[in-house]
Amino acid sequence: MDGTQRKNITPGAKVKIVQKPHQRTGQLTEGIVKDILTSSAVHHRGIKVRLTDGTVGRVQEVMGQ
Repeated sequence: MDGTQRKNITPGAKVKIVQKPHQRTGQLTEGIVKDILTSSAVHHRGIKVRLTDGTVGRVQEVMGQ
């Protein structure tokens, strides 16, 4: 599922994110959403979230709820 639309992401969802230092390489980190940090409905680079382990990044792919 698309990570650029806020409606696709809920706390507890399993996602793949890209962290700020890894934007050039595209290295993805997998985890569970704890908080949604972007307030707008859509963001072209991905909705920013905090994972349960504290990692912050932009959602590239939503894997499941």
